Amino acid sequence: APEGVKNVARRKKVVSSDMEPIIGDLGMITDGDRSGEEGSYVELGPGKQHVTVDLGAPHEIYAVLFWHFHNNPRVYFDVVVQMADDLDFKENVRTLFSNDHDNTSGFGPGKDMNYVETAEGKLVDAKGGIARYVRLHSSGNSANELNHYVEVEVFGRPAK
Repeated sequence: APEGVKNVARRKKVVSSDMEPIIGDLGMITDGDRSGEEGSYVELGPGKQHVTVDLGAPHEIYAVLFWHFHNNPRVYFDVVVQMADDLDFKENVRTLFSNDHDNTSGFGPGKDMNYVETAEGKLVDAKGGIARYVRLHSSGNSANELNHYVEVEVFGRPAK
């Protein structure tokens, strides 16, 4: 990554399709705690859900690193990572990762492979694209229908 790149999502505002999580609160998603221990993750309801990180201003984004839940092996379904210029994800939307092979989420069939969650997280290359918002979608996992987020980090720097 270029000089000056850091986690620009730390302590940034997070909104979700499920604004009242079953476990945790949305601020935990960018609090810097990647441990995944009991009480350090957010649990969203079943089915299609998403979380959106507002970086506060446009940033050059080089990578998105995230953890769903890594206390035991599981695969999260229909994982789609996008960035955009607006909170409604209508302007300059770019899909960085998608393992939604059957287009359940409606963004087009994904070409990325499913992966087993680990404590290392999933790193997605954002190639220096400029955006203010980063959104992560999921639709349950191989253990249950719920959606979890331990942490989301966005590596970038303010856009010039």
